[in-house]
Amino acid sequence: MKYQLSIVIALSALFFSCNTSSEGGKNEEKKRPNILFIMSDDHAYQAISAYNNKLIETPNIDRIAKKGMLFTNASVTNSICAPSRAVILTGKHSHINGKVDNQHPFDTTQVTFPQLFQKAGYETAMFGKLHFGNNPKGFDEFKILPGQGAYYNPEFITKKEGNVTIQGYVTDIITDMTLNWFQKERDTTKPFLMMYLHKAPHREWLPALRHIEKFTSQEYPEPETLFDDYEGRGTAAKTAEMSILKHMNYSGDNKIVPEIVEELGITTDSLWNPGGFAREIGRMTPEQRAAWDSIYMPINEDFKKRFASMDSVELMKWRYQRYMQDYLGSIAAVDENVGRVLDYLEESGLADNTIVVYTSDQGFYLGEHGWFDKRFVYDESFKTPLLVQWPGVIEEGSKNTQMVQNLDFAPTFLEAAGIEIPNDMQGESLIPLFKGDTENFRNAAYYHYYEYPGIHSVKRHYAIVTEEYKLIHFYYDVDEWELYDRKKDPKELKNVYNDPEYAEVKEKLHEDLKALRKKYKDSKELDQKYIDQYENGGH
Repeated sequence: MKYQLSIVIALSALFFSCNTSSEGGKNEEKKRPNILFIMSDDHAYQAISAYNNKLIETPNIDRIAKKGMLFTNASVTNSICAPSRAVILTGKHSHINGKVDNQHPFDTTQVTFPQLFQKAGYETAMFGKLHFGNNPKGFDEFKILPGQGAYYNPEFITKKEGNVTIQGYVTDIITDMTLNWFQKERDTTKPFLMMYLHKAPHREWLPALRHIEKFTSQEYPEPETLFDDYEGRGTAAKTAEMSILKHMNYSGDNKIVPEIVEELGITTDSLWNPGGFAREIGRMTPEQRAAWDSIYMPINEDFKKRFASMDSVELMKWRYQRYMQDYLGSIAAVDENVGRVLDYLEESGLADNTIVVYTSDQGFYLGEHGWFDKRFVYDESFKTPLLVQWPGVIEEGSKNTQMVQNLDFAPTFLEAAGIEIPNDMQGESLIPLFKGDTENFRNAAYYHYYEYPGIHSVKRHYAIVTEEYKLIHFYYDVDEWELYDRKKDPKELKNVYNDPEYAEVKEKLHEDLKALRKKYKDSKELDQKYIDQYENGGH
């Protein structure tokens, strides 16, 4: 009898040890994947070397593509910061979650996917830039930047400590917070959902001090369309106010100090300009400012000497280089810090059971069409980087060309975690694509931009986008259509809407667009609702 009891005890101990993870969690929990969602702000796919290394090398971000899948047609539903984030959290289009632009409030009755993860037993955390709201729902821990946040010595809104200011560079600080949570604060008996969200490379593009000298000394290739004249396209492209030459600020953006701007008699800067400079550079400590001045003041003095003799072409070229130097310089720290987090996952053994996603809240213009910023459904703004690794599920080094959107993150993560997907979510799970099953996935993406009249003056528009074509309707104060052949005209320079050769394509796309609007519950009535809210001061 004692012998039999000993056998039972031994077998029970063996069974228990086999069903317990090395971190103390049950095997059942370990099978539920951890999720690390990494998102930067305004990080163009053109500035990730896994897509194209013409501008910059990003070896750490590229690691995710090498160990997983690179999506070449990932996109957003509304290319502007806060609405994009609301779409990600809810899995619903802007017209459903109510966050159609940066001014309209987010409908806080909407259920977000982190709430569902928390309810299902995941430990949840968010560090970095949310952009709207001060108390994100569904997180056991958070430390978020207020609004846009600052690059140097930023303030954070925290769940447990109130508002705190931390000295240093924002990209490093967000990563320090993330690693500290992984190493010291996380409940290792639970799977985790970590949202690791960078401010960079959002305007006004301040690189870490350690990167300034390297990037300001380099010259970058110009895009073929830097001097685009918008011939053959409609009113929207011609009237948008996002020209590097005409609309970029000299102080806040190009880092020419306000005193020199005033001395040179430059009067084209917006009211945002002096505030942007003071808000960012003014936060620096005397030591940080001295290091910054040592690089930027020689640039200022050189510009002061050359300005009077520069024609518009020379000035455009100069401003493009200044833009790229700071924009790309701010990405260098993002890549370094992503590497720090990936290293930790690998060294700790967590990488084997963690889905890692790298993306941006939208695309960005890096001089294409002469522009900076986003908002349009044209590719550089509409398309967003998306790199995903999931060991044992996604084949290493694979690529996908399907029309995936930020709308799809919530249902994908929920399915991966075995959590029921709410019926009102509008996205589609990407898990079949992860496994190479590309049948029965959407063949067209829907897009709708609302923030007009507003900064940058990009007109309201909605669109249908397939791998081959793009049909756009600009409305509100115009009624114009544009059609682009994405295969033959990847730079989107020729509107073929009235070309007889595309008559059948146009007719079909109109029908498909009508069907998409119905599928996603968008309509002329909702268009008018948001117009009325704008005109009645309902932001």
